[in-house]
Amino acid sequence: MTKSGFGLVDKARDELVKRFLARKGGELGEETTVASSGDAWGGVPEVHYRFDRFPGYEKILMQESFAKRAGITNPFFKTHESVADANTVIDGRVFSNFSSYNYLGLVGHPRVNKAAKEAIDRYGTSCSASRLVAGERPVQRDLERALADVYEVEDCIVFVSGHATNVTTISCLFGRKDLILHDSLVHNSVMEGIKLSGATRRVVPHNDTAALEGILNEIRGQFERVLIVVEGLYSMDGDIPDLPRLIEIKKRHKAFLMVDEAHSLGVVGATGRGVREHYGVAGTAVDIWMGTLSKSFAGCGGFIAGETALIEQLKYGAAGFVYSVGLSPPLAAASLESLRIMLEEPQRVTRLKERTSYFLDQAIKAGLNTGHAQGYAVVPAIIGSSIKATRISNKLFDMGINVQPIIHPAVEEKAARLRFFLSSTHTEKGIDTAIKAVAAQLG
Repeated sequence: MTKSGFGLVDKARDELVKRFLARKGGELGEETTVASSGDAWGGVPEVHYRFDRFPGYEKILMQESFAKRAGITNPFFKTHESVADANTVIDGRVFSNFSSYNYLGLVGHPRVNKAAKEAIDRYGTSCSASRLVAGERPVQRDLERALADVYEVEDCIVFVSGHATNVTTISCLFGRKDLILHDSLVHNSVMEGIKLSGATRRVVPHNDTAALEGILNEIRGQFERVLIVVEGLYSMDGDIPDLPRLIEIKKRHKAFLMVDEAHSLGVVGATGRGVREHYGVAGTAVDIWMGTLSKSFAGCGGFIAGETALIEQLKYGAAGFVYSVGLSPPLAAASLESLRIMLEEPQRVTRLKERTSYFLDQAIKAGLNTGHAQGYAVVPAIIGSSIKATRISNKLFDMGINVQPIIHPAVEEKAARLRFFLSSTHTEKGIDTAIKAVAAQLG
């Protein structure tokens, strides 16, 4: 069987189109074919027991079919054959790379690799069970203490997944009698955590603290616990929140404040300590600090930092920790060594800020729409069309520039974009080449 550019079987796509046309014409079509009289559950539509009839899969096939007719090839799931830094190797070819979170250039660093290898030699590649029932490894606690020290709080807990960190933390701490208010641009992991918690949810317009306070003034008294969730650096737009103002609001309304620093730790602040360093805020002023290990710290996983009572509750009650294997020792060691390098070499953070500011300045001069970007590692080039963003991404790839499109439904159609991730290892020459190429495609 042949596959299209999106990796889907052509026959399956063609069958879907036929079924779709049959349904539009009011015909029975294959989807409603009933089981034979000998089946125990005769009359059950195939959509209820076949994966290839799932609406989600059919949607993928339809999108792929449309893309093929429009001459658009799949820009996703490219195979990298080297460390993905300012440059990467894909299919044996070197590309200028703007699609990786390696903000401080620490993936593949000799010290980081050495730490991971030593952890493998001592502990192996896996903890093989939950830390709660099977015990811990010193490197896990060393990483947690180091992160707690960065935030100047009492303790920290690390999880095997950044996404699961938000899901399991929010769903563990809050319930149906509670209220959770979140910025309109927060990550999917926050949304999933809120859904699982059963708490009442309210969306706050992006970085609109006046709207946040207005909602709290109106309905705070209807709930027990209240959580406010924001990001330290918004990964789609590259801007930061007004943290001092948020702290004032949460104190006045007796609420909890959670800051997701997945993209801001290692990026924001003079030495990379995040938005609290940027604003000169005490770590204890925020109730829940969340972050990931896969961006600045060359690993994988997530963490929560805060007071002892918070961390102990998560250690014994968060399903994503209690029922999950502990963080792999080599990943813990890699992230710990990366954190140490960041603190020892603040020039990496400085250089990242310089490179991003240069990119943003040049992009604006070239007439690109950079949205809310403020010069912190993430800079969008808003195109306004998913099709156009994908086509430009593919044309840039042909030119040796790897930058991914962000398309609907990840963002609104009018906000479809190319999203550039900057690293301290990018050069001005590489940046100039990329911006000129985008501007030429838009011109």
